[in-house]
Amino acid sequence: MSTPVGPYTPIVRAGAWRICSGQLGLAPAADGGAPALVDGGPGPQLTQAVANAATLLAGEGASLADVVKTTVFATDPADFPVVNEAYVAAFGDHRPARSMVAVSALPMGAAVEVEVWALVQGD
Repeated sequence: MSTPVGPYTPIVRAGAWRICSGQLGLAPAADGGAPALVDGGPGPQLTQAVANAATLLAGEGASLADVVKTTVFATDPADFPVVNEAYVAAFGDHRPARSMVAVSALPMGAAVEVEVWALVQGD
């Protein structure tokens, strides 16, 4: 999912850095229509958001293994355990620095959003 839902660039290359704007758990519609949030709440939404970031990174010569910092925004602090579970599943043994922030609302009624910073060595 790389179509922004606002007036911003989904990913920016700044030297060796690849910076992904906040990604929501949006997936393309099966009928070719507008992307929609995946079902299942914050866990599946974070899984999809990280997958969306991975797609953006791949287009710029990077991968999740290059991620050094993330910021996760969640609308309900009670969801932190399920978000953590999805985060660990998405990143495996790789542990980028991370901030997790509770917010009152996110675009499109999303439960979570993730911002990703990757550093590509030798770039």
